[in-house]
Amino acid sequence: MLHLRHTFGFAIVLAVSATSGAQAQPLSLAPVDHAYRTPFDQILRDPPVTNDVAPFALTPDLQRRVVDYPSREAAGTIIIDTPNTHLYYVLGGGKAVQYGIGVGREGFTWSGVETISRMAEWPDWNPPKEMIGRQPYLPRFMAGGPGNPLGARALYLGNTAYRIHGTNDPSTIGHRVSSGCIRLTNEDIVDLYQRAKPGAKVIVLPSGGRNAARPGNSGV
Repeated sequence: MLHLRHTFGFAIVLAVSATSGAQAQPLSLAPVDHAYRTPFDQILRDPPVTNDVAPFALTPDLQRRVVDYPSREAAGTIIIDTPNTHLYYVLGGGKAVQYGIGVGREGFTWSGVETISRMAEWPDWNPPKEMIGRQPYLPRFMAGGPGNPLGARALYLGNTAYRIHGTNDPSTIGHRVSSGCIRLTNEDIVDLYQRAKPGAKVIVLPSGGRNAARPGNSGV
């Protein structure tokens, strides 16, 4: 005999044998399509989250992938291809991990060689005074978290105010929108953070004749 009991949006099917001494079958969950919804439905239906950031779909040319990338730089070097809005993490053997990035807007791009001086998870944000001068409405301090413009991780570059960091606005990837920092999706910056090491070389390629801001006049 089968008995149906509706619990939190699922039908629990109880299988009971008609013969004596038989073992009950294990419980099974079957989705039920009924008109009402309980507060638990969305929790039960959502897939599990395996990371501390949500994935975001990018166009094929901006998706993270391993590509052919001949380079004389040592494995672990990060190369910022500003004109093409890509970041390369050199693997060696002619290969690199390619990420889509957002770069500095007109007048805020820069080029040069730095090293990773510090790394942070869910970093706090202190907008530099130059940025506050341009945008006085900005907060003077913002604690790290999902709403923070630095996103899930940050790699600090030398003694400058520039960073390679995540973003809570993934629609900006592939565009020239920042005040000089390099931004990745939160999912990608977590991946890069796990690969990169303090002291690693970071090469920022010129933007192709655009005016470059000097390191220090940075923000996000």
